[in-house]
Amino acid sequence: MKMKAGKIFLLLLCLNVITIGVIANPPTCDANLGEDCSDSSEWQGEFFPGIPKIKYEGPSSKNPLAYKWYNKEEEILGKKMKDWMRFSVAFWHTFRGSGSDPFGAPTKFWPWEDGTNSVAMAKRRMKANFEFINKLGVDWWCFHDRDIAPDGKTLEESNANLDEVVALAKELQGTKIRPLWGTAQLFMHPRFMHGGATSSELGVYVYSAAQVKKAMEVTHYLGGENYVFWGGREGYQTLLNTDMGRELDHMARFFESAAAYKKKIGFNGTLLIEPKPQEPTKHQYDWDAATAANFLRKYGLEGEFKLNIECNHATLSGHSCHHELETARLNGMLGNIDANTGDPQIGWDTDQFLTDIGEATLVMLSVVRNGGLAPGGFNFDAKLRRESTDVEDLFIAHISGMDTLARGLRNVAKLTEDGSLAELVRKRYESFDSELGAQIEAGKADFDMLEKKAFELGEPKVASAKQELAEMIFQSAL
Repeated sequence: MKMKAGKIFLLLLCLNVITIGVIANPPTCDANLGEDCSDSSEWQGEFFPGIPKIKYEGPSSKNPLAYKWYNKEEEILGKKMKDWMRFSVAFWHTFRGSGSDPFGAPTKFWPWEDGTNSVAMAKRRMKANFEFINKLGVDWWCFHDRDIAPDGKTLEESNANLDEVVALAKELQGTKIRPLWGTAQLFMHPRFMHGGATSSELGVYVYSAAQVKKAMEVTHYLGGENYVFWGGREGYQTLLNTDMGRELDHMARFFESAAAYKKKIGFNGTLLIEPKPQEPTKHQYDWDAATAANFLRKYGLEGEFKLNIECNHATLSGHSCHHELETARLNGMLGNIDANTGDPQIGWDTDQFLTDIGEATLVMLSVVRNGGLAPGGFNFDAKLRRESTDVEDLFIAHISGMDTLARGLRNVAKLTEDGSLAELVRKRYESFDSELGAQIEAGKADFDMLEKKAFELGEPKVASAKQELAEMIFQSAL
């Protein structure tokens, strides 16, 4: 026993000496794989060495680290490209994405990671985030509270962790970069297994409110222009044990409180709801744009909220992204776009970067019709494929996504200048440009009047919709 005690004492003494040595002589690190660096404040040099600031080189460029279509200062359809786009980097996918999937362990091990979820590591990630943003040349970023700072053992500790990391983010942002939006992560921790605002447990509802309150405060402090609610677990697995009416009422009360608190703290940003049909919950209450719009109108919240449309969520709900954007736009609720896509051969939310030129053109068609997205924009809620593991791939993916949407905008400009598609649509509905059509659209034609007109006009002539011609005109612009 005495021998063991002596060995333990010697071991503790050695550890103490090592610890003192680390404190006295903290390591300085370059962003090279294999370096040992545990203190984020002492990380020296670049996180992305060898990668320059990304510049526009034009369509003929073969440089994978250059923009071919996105020329941010170029004016198209009355706005600079950067003002149409307002591109944003999603912190959770870019800096917390591990490459794991339902069938496999993480594949991404970035040089600056030390394997912990400490506050020191969170600060280091934040430094990497802003170097990435500056080199990419964008002005916006998005975050979940628990992605940028670790969950503590208590709510007070979690808030303190968040405050410490946010203070660094505020310093690193400077005067140019701002959050496009912030949000609270109310889906990962076991406490949220029944939801947050729709949980059957009062304590969880209360905790969720406190977490959202704090997330709204830090978003406001950082100069964020929007705040998002994504109800990943706000729904049900089975109606057999669910009081759906009560849960919907609770969610409405939650949103009412959020809108009131926004005004109380002087936050002028837009509150956004992000529709998704299912996954992880079997049925989520904000299934699609139409469902979310109906919910907002039912509870009198349509003046307080807009929608954040995610393209991959649109396809999961059985719609195209274009359909969801148009539904939101026509309801006066299009606020922001999470620019991603899914794989038609895979049934879950794969969050891939949008690279389909045709889809990007349809997306930009809605954005142009909406007059832009500001104060919203395009957030790249998209992640690298599991098999893409180089730091360089983070840049390539974002460049490709930005170029794709920029090319979509250029195609919309072609369609607008040509005018053929707009003229085809106008001609299709030109019968309603008559006096009778105007009365119908003004609500001044009742069934008695329409019956008389039906007898007068006789069997109606039905013109071709010219669908193939519309598709031909669209394809010619790509």
